[in-house]
Amino acid sequence: MKLLHTLADLRSTLSAYRHPAVVPTMGNLHDGHIALVNAAKPLGDVTVASIFVNRLQFGPKEDFATYPRTLEADCAQLEAAGCDIVFAPSEAELYPHPQGFLIQPPPELANILEGEFRPGFFTGVATIVMKLLSCTQARTAVFGKKDYQQLMVVRQMVQQFNMPIAIVGVDTLRAEDGLAMSSRNGYLSVTERQEAVLLSQTLKALADAIRGGSRDYALLEAAAMSSLTAAGWKPDYVVARRRVDLQAPQTGDALVVLAAAKLGTTRLIDNLEV
Repeated sequence: MKLLHTLADLRSTLSAYRHPAVVPTMGNLHDGHIALVNAAKPLGDVTVASIFVNRLQFGPKEDFATYPRTLEADCAQLEAAGCDIVFAPSEAELYPHPQGFLIQPPPELANILEGEFRPGFFTGVATIVMKLLSCTQARTAVFGKKDYQQLMVVRQMVQQFNMPIAIVGVDTLRAEDGLAMSSRNGYLSVTERQEAVLLSQTLKALADAIRGGSRDYALLEAAAMSSLTAAGWKPDYVVARRRVDLQAPQTGDALVVLAAAKLGTTRLIDNLEV
């Protein structure tokens, strides 16, 4: 496995390949990321994982400065998984000039759910993903479905810019108790980690109610929010939305239920397709 830090080295190395399959990450890897790498391996002639903590997608009160940087451990995991190239640029390498050009997703997608509670987040995501796809000359890029709205933003961006890149979504990897794997799970205390499974349980109950025929979405969502609040969480949203565009459900739509909530100081997100 090659660890590369500069665009010049990356481009030189990739010149020998025609179909890079890329997994963009911010590092601090867990088994969920490795599942993405495993999914990417058969989809190209070289597998590239990027590791870059992207300042543009962090709000002023979020954890950019303290986000764990664990490059050595990350590389060990990636090498064991059979990844071919790790691209881990510095901020100066990837942003040699102030990033005046930004990718602004449409507000009806970017300003709801995560975008409502993290203003500007999807502009930062879209901009760095566009840059990484360009740097790696990706022909396939693999993302986890845990970040459902992010996957939708990236997929629509690639479609609307007519980019010759297949965007592949991989199902969320979960712990045995159902908690979605996330780098931010490491912020949870031992007690909080035991309590954290309530988020996935709440979504499962909501999805089961919908599968059972319940259609009063507002009532179901309010009940789910109340149950989290009663257990000491601070929920931002628990909603049922159309998979196609994350708008309010209509009759016959394929749905997804999504949630974001704080447990202590740790904000967790999750979703389940119905």
